[in-house]
Amino acid sequence: MGINILKTSPLSSSKTIFFTATTTNPTLSKLFSPPLHSTPSNSIFKTHFSFSPPKPITLSVPASGFGWSRHQSNRSFRGGVFVAMAAHGSVQKSEEEWRAILSPEQFRILRQKGTEYPGTGEYNKKFEEGIYNCAGCGTPLYRSTTKFNSGCGWPAFYEGLPGAINRHPDPDGMRIEITCAACGGHLGHVFKGEGFPTPTDERHCVNSISLKFLPAASQ
Repeated sequence: MGINILKTSPLSSSKTIFFTATTTNPTLSKLFSPPLHSTPSNSIFKTHFSFSPPKPITLSVPASGFGWSRHQSNRSFRGGVFVAMAAHGSVQKSEEEWRAILSPEQFRILRQKGTEYPGTGEYNKKFEEGIYNCAGCGTPLYRSTTKFNSGCGWPAFYEGLPGAINRHPDPDGMRIEITCAACGGHLGHVFKGEGFPTPTDERHCVNSISLKFLPAASQ
């Protein structure tokens, strides 16, 4: 069977393409024949297809401090709220730049891996609905719905937002450190298998000073 393009029409966004086909195969003749008509062998017939090119979609999002993709925004719909996620390592600053934007205590904990005293943190017993962002770069880290009262003296979460948190073994191998995936800021440590009645049986033990709470009402 031979197929030849006879005509294309570029006058609109949709294109109509005509084909001619010659066949001696009765089966193929039936497949390509117009409805309700029989097509004899060796006959020439026409058929057309209309193509409409896809319409581009433009999405405008704030890019400050976040690693946005040109083709797709890295956003997650969770609990009725769109949560903007940052790309790994997307926030890079020198030590001097971090010192300029962080308080001395924030710098000690976020950049020097310090720990606040237990029971003293602002968010230790806070259970208002909202999102907990990184205090260093503003990246969303935890939903309030994953926070629980562990009695450890620090805010506890059973899971972070997808891709928001990195894990690294401490140099001594005793514990697993958790950091903000975007800026590398120290958050605390994660513990597993402690028997808490949570979906993951994990406890993200996080310094309050590493976090910045954003109430649901303000989102």
